[in-house]
Amino acid sequence: MKYLFKSFPFLFLFFLALNANSQLEYPEDKVSWKFSVKQNGDEATVVAKIKMVKHWHIYAAHLPAGSFTIPTNIVFEKSDNYKVLGEIKEPKPIFVHDEEADEDLYYHSNSIKMSQKIKILSEKDFTLNGIFSFQTCDDSHCLPPYETSFSIKVKGTKSDSESTKEEEETNNDVDTIVTSDVAKSTPVSTNNTNEIKKQTKKEATNNATSNNENSTTSKSIWMIFGLSFLSGLLALLTPCVFPMIPMTVSFFTKQSKTKAAGIRNALFYGISIIIIFVTLGTLVTAIFGSDALNALSTNVWFNLIFFALLIVFAVSFMGAFEITLPNSWVNKADRAGDRGGLIGIFFMALALALVSFSCTGPIVGTLLVTSASVGGIAPFIGMFGFSLALALPFSLFAAFPGWMNQLPKSGGWLNTVKVVLGFLELALAFKFLSNADLVIQGHFLERELFLAIWIGVFLVLALYLFGLFQLPHDSKLERLSVGRALLGTFTLVFVIYLIPGLWGAPLKLISGFPPPMAYSESPLGVGGGSASAAAHIEGEDTHPGPQNLPVFHDYDKGVAYAKKVGKPVFLDFTGHACVNCRKMEEQVWGEPGVIEILKDKVVIISLYVDEKTKLPEKEQKMITDIRGKEVKLKTVGQKWSDFQAKKYGANTQPYYRMLSSNGKDIQIGSADYEHHGSAKKFKAWLKKGLKKAKK
Repeated sequence: MKYLFKSFPFLFLFFLALNANSQLEYPEDKVSWKFSVKQNGDEATVVAKIKMVKHWHIYAAHLPAGSFTIPTNIVFEKSDNYKVLGEIKEPKPIFVHDEEADEDLYYHSNSIKMSQKIKILSEKDFTLNGIFSFQTCDDSHCLPPYETSFSIKVKGTKSDSESTKEEEETNNDVDTIVTSDVAKSTPVSTNNTNEIKKQTKKEATNNATSNNENSTTSKSIWMIFGLSFLSGLLALLTPCVFPMIPMTVSFFTKQSKTKAAGIRNALFYGISIIIIFVTLGTLVTAIFGSDALNALSTNVWFNLIFFALLIVFAVSFMGAFEITLPNSWVNKADRAGDRGGLIGIFFMALALALVSFSCTGPIVGTLLVTSASVGGIAPFIGMFGFSLALALPFSLFAAFPGWMNQLPKSGGWLNTVKVVLGFLELALAFKFLSNADLVIQGHFLERELFLAIWIGVFLVLALYLFGLFQLPHDSKLERLSVGRALLGTFTLVFVIYLIPGLWGAPLKLISGFPPPMAYSESPLGVGGGSASAAAHIEGEDTHPGPQNLPVFHDYDKGVAYAKKVGKPVFLDFTGHACVNCRKMEEQVWGEPGVIEILKDKVVIISLYVDEKTKLPEKEQKMITDIRGKEVKLKTVGQKWSDFQAKKYGANTQPYYRMLSSNGKDIQIGSADYEHHGSAKKFKAWLKKGLKKAKK
């Protein structure tokens, strides 16, 4: 039972992270810049002050011939008003040699200045327009190449030639420093500035989005690997797998002529297990494609189907029936395992995979669907992590057979592990049913009913652990073990913690799993009465939002109201089925210092990218999406999703921006759950936006 108790937190972490969302990174959040000009008679120097956040760098303007890195560049628009003198001047760059790429790298970090001299040919004042481009990287990865235009006022030769004073430095905590003359920037993917000018806006957006998604997928894949490895460790504690460890290792050590041969055979057995499960992950990747399932987390039918699957898995784990593969498959694999040699060992591993399917199948199925929704090679990575954990004991115990004496004996505790897994899968199933209900806004499974179901499930689990009843395949319980008693106690405590949620308690420990507070039979809690005035602005099309704040769900109406009252806009891209959105709203939005800003100092516009409400007929039209594909906008969610992708190059939620009262983007970068998931960080970001809005 001690192994059961230790495994429970790992499974809880796996379920907790099923709906985690990773976020995109943006070059303008890592690098800031400010342009100014110094004049002396008919000559002037354009100065770019560039700052990089810690651990990030940009490449030098002058690189060795044949370098594959993208230089930092300042290009001026052709004009008869001036003539460019010489080349860009920059500080001495940092030099390193990249062993993997076999390339010399020249780059800058921290704060630097770059300058370019020009000769003024015009007697009248004029505006100098230019393009600033760079690529920023850290030690692990690079962000998409980036381009922004800038404009500077320059005095003519007959005007006062006194040097223009440099603007004061903006506070170091500002993510992006942009003068009032800086135009809207567009991220691009090119190798030099000439290509930047030639590339169409459509191609630039496509490339930027592709690179951003690669960054997001990379983070998700690491999460999938970790969760899959933990799931493999849990699968070892099931009655279908655990007894096979000593049996299989003993077979290899006894049948092999030498100890080295026994270890070699057991290692190949473990490798065979990995090959079998990785092949399964590869097939899923090939069938579904690299990105086809990215939107599954908000798909109604996916959530309903997965709800049904988890119910079947849960009932199976509890002992109602066994999910098994055809006996003919098992028999054929078993007969092939008798051949001997490496081929025989491989088929022994295949026989293990088939025989243990009733225990590993539900876990593998959950992993595959979850990793497939991440896209890319995630199913491949997921199965590698799972099979690696499953195969390690066979190899390690073959190398060190004495360790097997430390293993607990097989017994009824293995079936208890299986039953506990069944109860957890049953509770998780209702999360997917809730997702489907939230997306269609059906209000069939509101917060109170969801919590009542969870209270019931975990209360029955606690009673089971305390031995008040038994399920099929359970051994007779003569006494309660320490591990089982402790796990039952913690489960009962969890049930008591959930109960106040029926009366409106926020339940921050599980925030993101139940429906949001507003999705409730009584949004203010039982006895809370009707919605207060704070949830609505008189005469405006607002709705009660998170923390009972008034929010607009229409972008144009929200911006119009912000302009009328002179307040900046807090733009919230969210989703009905977004777990991290609920965590931010329930754990961060209501904290002191944050709730006051959201309530009094900004106008909130919440745009749901998975809203299924049909657009009016006149607004349903064909558009070219961020990938250059022709699609028809049919729903409100599609409209806001397309808006987010095209305007900000982002496709994840929650995603926050600050806008001025007239709807223009305030250059402080974005906020999200990953980087602003605490009240302190989110409050600092909001204050930064308010400060910038005043300027």
